[in-house]
Amino acid sequence: MGRNRTRRHTARRGGGPGRYGAPALAVLLLAAGTTACAAPGPEPAAPRASPSAARGSVPDRAFTLVASGDVLPHDSVIARARGDAEGPADGGYDFRPMLAAVRPFVSAADLAICHMETVYGADGDYRGYPAFTSPPQIARGLAATGYDACSTASNHTLDDGADGIRRTLDAMDTAGLVHHGSARTAEEAALPGRLKAGGAEVAHLAYTYGTNGQPLPDGQPWAVRLIDEQRILDDARAARRAGADIVVLSLHWGTEWQTAPDEQQLTLAKSLTAANTGGRPDIDLVLGTHAHVPQAYEKVNGTWVIYGMGDQIAGPMFDYSGARDHRGNMGSIGRFTFGPPKTPGGRWEVTRAEFVPQWYDTDSGRVVNLPAAVAEDSGRDDYRSIQDTVAETVLSRGAAKDGLTMAR
Repeated sequence: MGRNRTRRHTARRGGGPGRYGAPALAVLLLAAGTTACAAPGPEPAAPRASPSAARGSVPDRAFTLVASGDVLPHDSVIARARGDAEGPADGGYDFRPMLAAVRPFVSAADLAICHMETVYGADGDYRGYPAFTSPPQIARGLAATGYDACSTASNHTLDDGADGIRRTLDAMDTAGLVHHGSARTAEEAALPGRLKAGGAEVAHLAYTYGTNGQPLPDGQPWAVRLIDEQRILDDARAARRAGADIVVLSLHWGTEWQTAPDEQQLTLAKSLTAANTGGRPDIDLVLGTHAHVPQAYEKVNGTWVIYGMGDQIAGPMFDYSGARDHRGNMGSIGRFTFGPPKTPGGRWEVTRAEFVPQWYDTDSGRVVNLPAAVAEDSGRDDYRSIQDTVAETVLSRGAAKDGLTMAR
């Protein structure tokens, strides 16, 4: 599907809190295995025509949205990007080669969303686990791969305090990446990521279960969006009132190294997808990250939920016992085709749901599109085995019966 990449999203900064609701001055961390009782929402909004119809412009059309898992640059990943750089023009680090295999798939979508788990460092002070500060050149690499937006709320968002957030979002602004989940100002925190595709206004919201015990910066309770059910719904409804046709929610949640979604994920997914205003769901798609292993896709209350996409980029991964766990380099990319409402004010429906198993090869330092690689070389039994492992997990909660298929 053709697209004009320079016009698909509106400015990330500006607009003021009046458009999207006041920023939260306090956030409550949702305890594992529980959900907050939702307070009554605003009065149902009257159905309205989509923005393009209201303007009398080009009719709405279907569009594709892709999303992928955690970008987690360990020391080995940083070293690979340094080795891939060809000179000063790359700023000493080039992340484009390691993502080259998924670029055709990502860039072909009308919208593409990544998850940037770490913050960026400065002046060559870049390091991996346990407190990450990544080279800011990764933002340029993500944009060159075709990503339009990134969620930035994770348990590592405060690894370098407010300065880390500022450097990260500054670099994303320079690269042209829309972002949500962390913020430099209260006004910025109140705004969702705003994108456009197919005539639809898309709002992107992102939240994390916590920050590894790191306190929010003094005087900046809005710096990181923490998971709180009512806050999520309030933000989604505010975005809808401000003109969003589709609300996409990124959640950094779940239990690490567990392929099955935990009780918090199941309970919160059911509650969030059941919420609606004026007969229309408040949230249209849920994208999960954090577990470091692939998790299932499932249609819940008519809304697609990815419990966890696994890692897109990460060095060799070790579980809590200290053992190497190759699942930590497995992941999936989700692709969803949204069709325009059949009636004015109706829901943009997902008409096609797909996934692509992927693998970060730590030896070559490259992301592998597994179905494409298997098709190109049918003798790669190792790739086929990894692909089957990812697919089995993705389909483990019955998503195939709701139409989820594997793409490449």
